[in-house]
Order: sequence, then structure tokens, then C-alpha cells
Amino acid sequence: MHQDTTHSAAKPRTIDILLANYADSHRNQTNEIIHCVCVPAIVFSVLGLIWALQPWLALAAAVLALIYYCTLSLFFAVGMLLMSGLFLALLYALPVGLVLPVSIGVFVLAWIGQFIGHKIEGKKPSFFDDLRYLLIGPLFVLGFLYRRLGISY
Repeated sequence: MHQDTTHSAAKPRTIDILLANYADSHRNQTNEIIHCVCVPAIVFSVLGLIWALQPWLALAAAVLALIYYCTLSLFFAVGMLLMSGLFLALLYALPVGLVLPVSIGVFVLAWIGQFIGHKIEGKKPSFFDDLRYLLIGPLFVLGFLYRRLGISY
């Protein structure tokens, strides 16, 4: 049996495919900027909503998301570890009575921002087609940050 030794294109990584698909509905610069603010705010607020129920559940949710991110890219997982750690530390520092109202307020305002961004973009949010994109949004923002810092991934 003859084995083909010609060079073939490398199969794209799942993370690259997901980020490219996500980017398709995030081309407008204003929408990108809105997402760079609102997506981390949503991550913070979701962790805060869970934290208000039980701090250990918020930690568990962050760990589960990190496990998923590790399956996609260790490089992005490290970035998300730093982001999640910062957000959990901020929640720990907030007075207990403020966690829930702050989280609700940030959640609502950030989602309003997201939908304004998509109205400007003229395209629906990616997660309407695939819920995985709720977890890809933070990676899109990290990718944007990495590119701004000149870090290739």
C-alpha cells in the first residue's frame, strides 16, 4: 500500500472554527468594542448571580467552564483562569448584600449593550444558533486583547 507523503493542509482547530464563526457576526468596530466591555461584564454578573446563591457554586461553575476551555485551547484557558479569578476575587471583596443587586444591574445593562451592538451590526447574536457561543464570547474578547498586545495564539 502506497502512503501519500505530499503536504496537506492542517485541519483547523475547533477553537479557530468557533472564533471565526463568532467573528462573522462581530465585524462592526462599534459592536466589537461593545462586546469587549459587555461580555466580561456578563461573565462577572453570571458568576455574581451564582455567587449570591452559593459562592462554592460560582467557583464550581468557573472550574467547569475552564475544563471546557482546556479542551479548546490551553492558551485561552489560562486567560479565562485569570479573568475568572479576578472576577471571583472582586465578588469576594464585595459586601455580601451588594453581590446580588450589583450582579443583576450589570447583567441587565450588559445584555442591553450586547443587543444594541447587534442592532448596529445588523446580525443576530451567535448563541441564537448555538448555545456554545455563550462560552465562546469571552474567548473572542481575549483574542481581541491578545491581538492588541501583539500576542499570537
